Amino acid sequence: MDIAVIGGGASGLMAAIAAKNRDTRVTIYERGARVGRKILATGNGRCNMTNMLANEGNYYGREPSFVRGAIRRFWVRETLDFFSELGILWKEERDGKVYPYSDTASSVLDVLRRRVDALGIITQCSSDVKAVRKKGHKFLITFYSGKTAEADRVILATGGRAAPSLGSAGGGYPILEAFGHKITELAPSLVQIKTDADAVRALKGIKLNGRLTIGDRSETGEVLFTDYGLSGPPVFSLSAVLGRNKYAELDIMPEYSYEDVLMMLEARCAYLSDAELAEYFTGMLNKRIGQAVLKTAGAAPLSRTASELTGRELKKIASVIKAWRFNIRGTMSWNNAQVTKGGAETAQFDPVTMQSKLVRGLYVCGELLDIDGDCGGYNLQWAWSSGYLAGTAAGSVKHEGR
Repeated sequence: MDIAVIGGGASGLMAAIAAKNRDTRVTIYERGARVGRKILATGNGRCNMTNMLANEGNYYGREPSFVRGAIRRFWVRETLDFFSELGILWKEERDGKVYPYSDTASSVLDVLRRRVDALGIITQCSSDVKAVRKKGHKFLITFYSGKTAEADRVILATGGRAAPSLGSAGGGYPILEAFGHKITELAPSLVQIKTDADAVRALKGIKLNGRLTIGDRSETGEVLFTDYGLSGPPVFSLSAVLGRNKYAELDIMPEYSYEDVLMMLEARCAYLSDAELAEYFTGMLNKRIGQAVLKTAGAAPLSRTASELTGRELKKIASVIKAWRFNIRGTMSWNNAQVTKGGAETAQFDPVTMQSKLVRGLYVCGELLDIDGDCGGYNLQWAWSSGYLAGTAAGSVKHEGR
């Protein structure tokens, strides 16, 4: 039985390995010059393999419950056992993030490629698929080069549109649509957020540990100011739930309550009474941050002295520190995104086998589906799990798929 895996990323490599047995001939068709390029970029080159805390609540889409099939059959523990058997020594870090002990993403890709080779899985790179159609019990695959190939079953693992420089071109969507599948609205996710430029331009390059809130979700961590808006792990995570929210609120002193901050400000007015406002926050906040807070609170000009601050102004300054509002103007482009939000409607697929309910023998896994996760290893976990389920089902003799 011939199985074609279209896409050689994380989910595709896992699917190919899971599909290979003595009754199957598995071929990976990868449009790029080599497989797994996107794996090398994950976790800033360290490969955040998974997250020990991963659960249904970390995933989004029209039907997040679709991930339950994966959670019950092949999840974090099974994934770590799989990689341990391949030779990966892993370590858990803060917030449940798991990395290879080597701290290099190439270690993960190397063991996957070694297993692919050991199993006799065929890899054909620079093979950009143009179309797939069903012809009787067979699938006919057409490439942009003009070549064709046949397969008994097809696993689509082409990824989404995020990070096109790493090989994601969104080529799987038109293939699915040709089979009658519906694709939800697509948007960049785990990406930087654009705000009013005037509000952040003077703060470019400054990092702080803050609590960012968008809608009813909050994330705490390192936030980076850029010339276009906000970046950093909390921003990436909340970009996944941006929706129709028009603004973000940043608490730049999350360890303290509003009342604590107000008391600090009042005390500073007492012992820094003669200090100009330009120096009011020296020793407490980054100088540029402090000056921006004062301007946002309407406490200018900065040539005033601390003793001139009124009680009303101090309350406003404390409010800005605890809930600094930034108007959201969108996100950065696909080139900056780590993940695609949206994809193939999951209602049209079996959550246990990843097989299409419209086309027998057609399977889909990874980012191509309308499932995306939080920042921190959750998306790679979905890739491993969905790839394993798709490959196991496609390679099963009992599961005819015709």
